Amino acid sequence: MARRRFLALGGGLALTGGLSACASPVVSGLTGAQPNTADVLFWNLFTGGDGANMVLMEDAFRKAHPGVSLEATILSWGNPYYTKLALATASGTPPDVGIAHLSRLPLLAASGLLEPVADTGVTELGVTPDRFTPAAWRKATVDGTVYAVPLDTHPFVLFYDVDLARKAGLLNAAGDGLKPMSGKEAFLDALKAMKDAGAQYGAVMSITADPSTAWRCFSMVYSGLAGPVVSDSGTRVTIDDAAMEESFAFLRSLTSGGLMPGSLTGAGANALFSTGKAGFLFDGEWQIPAYRLVKGFHFNVVPFPALLGPKPVAYADSHALVVPRNSGRSAGRTHNAALLIKSLLDDSAVWAQGGHVPAWLPTQRSRAFLDQSPQRNYVQAAFSAVYDPVAWYTGAGSDFQNTVGATIIEVLAGRLTPKGGVAAMRADLKRYTTARPPVTMKEGATR
Repeated sequence: MARRRFLALGGGLALTGGLSACASPVVSGLTGAQPNTADVLFWNLFTGGDGANMVLMEDAFRKAHPGVSLEATILSWGNPYYTKLALATASGTPPDVGIAHLSRLPLLAASGLLEPVADTGVTELGVTPDRFTPAAWRKATVDGTVYAVPLDTHPFVLFYDVDLARKAGLLNAAGDGLKPMSGKEAFLDALKAMKDAGAQYGAVMSITADPSTAWRCFSMVYSGLAGPVVSDSGTRVTIDDAAMEESFAFLRSLTSGGLMPGSLTGAGANALFSTGKAGFLFDGEWQIPAYRLVKGFHFNVVPFPALLGPKPVAYADSHALVVPRNSGRSAGRTHNAALLIKSLLDDSAVWAQGGHVPAWLPTQRSRAFLDQSPQRNYVQAAFSAVYDPVAWYTGAGSDFQNTVGATIIEVLAGRLTPKGGVAAMRADLKRYTTARPPVTMKEGATR
C-alpha cells in the first residue's frame, strides 16, 4: 500500500473512531509488530461479560486442538483497534484472525486489508452461505466478494417490565410474551397502558450524551418507510423528506406527550427501568446481562413491532471474524486460522449468553441456544436487520453516528421541529457525502 494512501486510510479510520457498549479499553497503541508467537494469533476487542465468554470459547478451541497454540490479544475498542489492525496489516504483521463489526467492513475491504473468505479455507470446513442468517451474510459481502464470517447479530430491541405489562393487560394468554401489536397507534397505546399501570414513563431510552442510541432508534423507525439515508457508497444524500419528517414526528410524540423523557442519561434510563418506573426500555440486547443482576426484577425482551411501515425492522450490527491479508502467511497458519473460525462458530451458543443472536444457523437452531431466554424471543430481529448505510464513514462508534445522533437528540428534546430535523440531517449528511474518501469505495454490502 502506498504511503500516501495508507496515511489517508489512517485518517479515515480515525474519523470513524468512537465509543460503544461492546467493550472498554484494555490494550492500546497504534503501532508495533506482531511476532508469530503462536500457531494462531487472534485479536479482539471484548472485555466484561463478552470478554469472559470469548475466553471460554478460546479455551474450547485449545481443548479441541491441543496441537495448535492460540494467542489472543484484547485491544481498545473503536479507533485504536481498527487503526492498529490497518497498520499491522500494511506492515505485514497482522493477526491471523481478527474481530470486525460488519458496519466497518466496507472501508476495510476497499482498502485491501482483508482476505476474501473464499481464500481462507473455511469453505472446506463447511462454512457456506446457506448456514448463516441471510442479512448478516449479505452485509459481509462487498462488491460481490465475501470478506467476513459473521459471528452474531446484535439488534436494537424492546425490553419490557413483566410485572407492569401484566398489570397493563399487555401479556398474552400464556403470560410469556406480549400480545401482538402493529402500527404506531397500537404501540402508543401500549406505552400509555404502562403509565396507567403505575409506571412514571411508558418507555425510556438513553438519549443525553448517547447519540449512537438515538441513531439506532431513529434508523429503525425511518427504515420502515424508506431506504438508506445515503447511497452510492456514501457519496449521495438520499433522504426521503416526508418519511424522515414522519419519523421525527413519531419519536417527538413520545417525548412531547410525556410517554418518554426527552432528556435522559444511560444511568437514568437503567435506574428508571430496573426500579419499575418505566414499562419499556429501548436498547441493545447487550444490556441483558446487567439487568439479570437486579434482584427481584422481571423483564423480557422482544423485537420491536412494525411501527411506521408495514413490516418490523430491527437496527443491528454484527461482530464478524476476518482474516487480514498477509502475503507471508503459510498454508499451515491459514488452515489453523480456519480451524479457529469454525470452532468459534460451533461454540457460539456460549457467545449468545451475552445476548447476541448467533449468525451460524446450526447454533441458532440448537438446543443450547433455544434454551436461552430471552435470547430466543428476538431471533426474528436478526432476519429483519438493517445496518448502517454503506460508506467509508459509517459504522459502530463512528463520528457519523455521533453527528446524526446529535440532531435526533435535538428533535427528541423539542429544540428542533421534525421539519427542522430534516433540514439539519440533510446538512449533517452533506458534510460526509462531500468529503473525500481515503480509498475508492464500491456499493457492495446490502442493507
